[in-house]
Amino acid sequence: MLMPHPAVLRALVEEYEALTAADTPQTRARVQDVAYTLCVSTGTRDVGVALRTAKDWLAATETSDLAECPHPEEGPHVYA
Repeated sequence: MLMPHPAVLRALVEEYEALTAADTPQTRARVQDVAYTLCVSTGTRDVGVALRTAKDWLAATETSDLAECPHPEEGPHVYA
């Protein structure tokens, strides 16, 4: 299964949480965009499930050597 780079996933989670905390008319469209991206990135259809999945994956990468990609410029990576 393809997984997003931990840094990208972390940025999406942080942005989603910051935008939903603000909850203004100006941020609502961006919230929808980030929610969609989180769902696609985690292979889910519900943003709540996507957030839990993303946080679980991030927690798992903190204890593995996957947290730091030695060559992020190489493009997408597959993590088993």
